[in-house]
Amino acid sequence: MAEKFDFGGYATKNDLKCADGRTIRRNAFKECDGITVPLVWQHEHDDPSKVLGHALLENRDDGVYAYCKFNNTKAGQTAKELVMHKDIKSMSIYANKLIQKASDVVHGVIREVSLVLAGANPGAVIRDLSFEHFDDEESEFEAWIHNDENIVLAHSAIPAAAPAPVQMPMPQYAPNYIPAAAPIPAQMPPADYLAHATATAPAPQKEMTMNDILDSMNDDQQNLLFYCVQEAMKQGATEDDGANKEEEDMSHNLFENQGTNNTILIHDALHTVLEDGKKYGTLKESYEHHLNEGVLAHIDTTGMETSTGDQTYFVNDPSFLFPEAKALNNPPEWIKRDMDWVQEVIGKTHHTPYSRIKSIFADITEDDARAKGYIKGKQKVEEVFTLLKRTTTPQTVYKKQKLDRDDILDITDFDVVAWIKSEMRIMLNEEIARAILIGDGRNPLSDDKISEDHVRPIATDKPLFSIQQTVTVGASEEATAKNFMKACLRARKDYKGSGNPTLFTTEEVLTSMLLIEDGIGHMMYRTEAELATALRVKNIVTVPVMEGVKLDSNANELMGIIVNLQDYNVGADKGGEINMFDDFDIDFNQQKYLIETRISGALIKPYSAIVLKKPVSQNP
Repeated sequence: MAEKFDFGGYATKNDLKCADGRTIRRNAFKECDGITVPLVWQHEHDDPSKVLGHALLENRDDGVYAYCKFNNTKAGQTAKELVMHKDIKSMSIYANKLIQKASDVVHGVIREVSLVLAGANPGAVIRDLSFEHFDDEESEFEAWIHNDENIVLAHSAIPAAAPAPVQMPMPQYAPNYIPAAAPIPAQMPPADYLAHATATAPAPQKEMTMNDILDSMNDDQQNLLFYCVQEAMKQGATEDDGANKEEEDMSHNLFENQGTNNTILIHDALHTVLEDGKKYGTLKESYEHHLNEGVLAHIDTTGMETSTGDQTYFVNDPSFLFPEAKALNNPPEWIKRDMDWVQEVIGKTHHTPYSRIKSIFADITEDDARAKGYIKGKQKVEEVFTLLKRTTTPQTVYKKQKLDRDDILDITDFDVVAWIKSEMRIMLNEEIARAILIGDGRNPLSDDKISEDHVRPIATDKPLFSIQQTVTVGASEEATAKNFMKACLRARKDYKGSGNPTLFTTEEVLTSMLLIEDGIGHMMYRTEAELATALRVKNIVTVPVMEGVKLDSNANELMGIIVNLQDYNVGADKGGEINMFDDFDIDFNQQKYLIETRISGALIKPYSAIVLKKPVSQNP
């Protein structure tokens, strides 16, 4: 006796174009005919508790039909109630070893059938899990394929060749359309299903080609199709010329030849290109092939041709017929330097709500400030020490942009204003962080320079604040890297900054240190953390803008800065914080944007930074 199944339905349908442009072709899953696969919930096949039963697959001309049986688990019986109550109406398959030729999926293996809350669209949807491309232009991948066919309940045995569920009417010119069998009469015994389907199902129809579809249209329908394609081509040509063309007088018959030189698509030529489109892969390749073969050349139809040089073609630029290219990233992605270090600098500095900073120090390191011994009868001498003072005042740092209002209205794919504002904030932050570490690098006479009297760079600060340490250049890159590490450690004896500092350096210097080997060829430091511990720093941060920076007229090249940025103060008065301003220029119809801040910056603790440099003239 045949196994009793709880319900049946199409796991997937053939010849339906998926949302991503692929089409599952007939017999793509032919090898799965007659096999049994798990029935699971929502493709959670890695969880045994989500296995609801099993499904017997049957390959048909129009798809793969699944006869499904629930198991006796709690999950299986719950799902059975949902299906019987028509709360769940959609199925989906998980398949792998899918082979795609052009846009056609021609082979695959179904691994499981799932009950899903809803299919993604009527028909099917393929969502790729992985791709592997081959030289023969085929691709193998795995996917979930959803289908919105309604589930058909069964209350007794389903014959091995049960009829397909009733199909919805299809458009008259739909390719591969095979009318469904007549509806199953109510109360028909299951044993009569097959006989009823055989008696009522119409004979299979021939698969319709593109030419069959075109030939089945009447003259008005064909003329309308050709006219639409022609108008698309003409519109593209008008946009290329940049000409402003008045709206055409539509009072005449759109399909009537006016005897002009406007491009008219020749019916026979279009038939040829469309029919061979699948053979050559794309419409464009089909057109170019027939053009090279001379099939489309010298069409002698007065008033219905377009001439290019000494040849006449059925369409002067087929590219107007092709789909527009789709942007993969909206808004456009910024090409920018690594910005991780920027937040490390700005976020770690000390901030005050006032911008005029004065630092006062008393130097008690000299011998005159030492305590003295007293001899009876001798005069006592007063202590002498030096007072040091430094004042730092603010400067405005800004970035300005503008957009034509017409462009703002015309760009509809993304929010261009938010996109521009994000760029302004990114670049302002980078410029402030650069000024704090090494200065902005502009000529001192430039109007755009951030003055080093207002935002004092750590790299070039006074010796009272930044300890200058020269690295000896070795005979090799590894030798120089070892000398750099030694210089870092030796300079720590003079460091008076807060806590455990950070090393800011370049990728080149960091890589050279990580490549240092021991005596048997093993890397001395496997991670940056191990290297940071050896250098007695909290962490290592690479700064792209430090590459190749020269510190002074002696052409010393900056290699690194060791500093705890809590010892660097950034001050901004109320209202001088980072602000964004918008303004509209009525005269020029432009929207203008300004982001600015008014800040000062300086080290506020003596000997709180170590600057490591090497003479460029000693480079090996």
